[in-house]
Amino acid sequence: MSERYQPMNLTDTGAAAIRAAFANQVAYCRANDAPVTARIVAALATLLDRPTTEFARRIANWPGAPLADALPLRAAGGLHALHLSGIAPDLSPIYADADGINDATIVAGVVRHHEARLLPWLDGPPQTNEAGRSSNFIAAMLWLADRGLPPRFDCLEIGSSAGINLMIDRYHYDLAAVHVGPRPGAMSFTPDWRGNHPPQHEIAFAGLKGCDVAPVDLTDPDQALRLKAFIWPEHHIRFARMEAAIAEARKARPNIVRSNAADFVEDELARPQAAGTTRVLMHSVVWQYVPIDQQARVTTAMEAAGKRATAERPLAWIALEANRTVHHHELVIRYWPGEGAPHMLGRAHAHGAWIEWLVP
Repeated sequence: MSERYQPMNLTDTGAAAIRAAFANQVAYCRANDAPVTARIVAALATLLDRPTTEFARRIANWPGAPLADALPLRAAGGLHALHLSGIAPDLSPIYADADGINDATIVAGVVRHHEARLLPWLDGPPQTNEAGRSSNFIAAMLWLADRGLPPRFDCLEIGSSAGINLMIDRYHYDLAAVHVGPRPGAMSFTPDWRGNHPPQHEIAFAGLKGCDVAPVDLTDPDQALRLKAFIWPEHHIRFARMEAAIAEARKARPNIVRSNAADFVEDELARPQAAGTTRVLMHSVVWQYVPIDQQARVTTAMEAAGKRATAERPLAWIALEANRTVHHHELVIRYWPGEGAPHMLGRAHAHGAWIEWLVP
């Protein structure tokens, strides 16, 4: 499979788009230090050549947009779950990154023997709840505070999954020697910082609430396994973070409601906002999974609320999302009162390893 990204749009469908999505996922994994996941995805792609199982046929005949639906990662998550649970020992050499084995043959055999367990993994998008992304949210809030917005934040998150980023107030951040949060914190983040340091401010949280169409309960071992299955096995630190998040959720569960993004945002924006707080909508690597009609409703609701925003009750929108044209993640913010124009604050690693701060 090609090491280069193949040009495609997020909404492309059909056989060519499916193959391109798998090829691009392999290239993306290799570019992000995930060679084992790249091997799994590449082996899954060979099923397209002869789709003899229902699992392979569903992938080969995928009716939606494979890139937007993260089809390769849905399938890879199912295989990883089999490996983590010890159900499919044949996969162990691949996950050990062993040489001299036929990945495609191994994966095809596992699919044949465990198809019933794998098929449900195609039914929903990946749950890639990653605490490291919260460093971006904190950096953006520091920037907002530097713009004169009240540094007390009432946070709303869409696509919260298990709510790991809703526990943002329990973590410690070292952002180019700018420290935020309790010490030592339930987790501590020191991303590789590139560029000028962010501004230094004291920030606080008035509220942290999120939504998901299928919330994950971290205190349920089976649901926690689903999240672990979507962690790339090469990224050991992310497993440690997951265990820390599980421990925190057992102490006090994050506030998540079952709702789609549009209903949640409309309902929350209708709620009274306390003076001296900045209401923030935030999300990371989720926008592509929000249906287009809901994206429009969220945007309309935010812009309407922005027109009502005041200096005492401002509104902000922080997004860390993938730019599929240049294949990296961008930290973009809008805020009101004002024009609400987008400001790109930086670029970031998808799992929080580094932040490139673009603010002069």
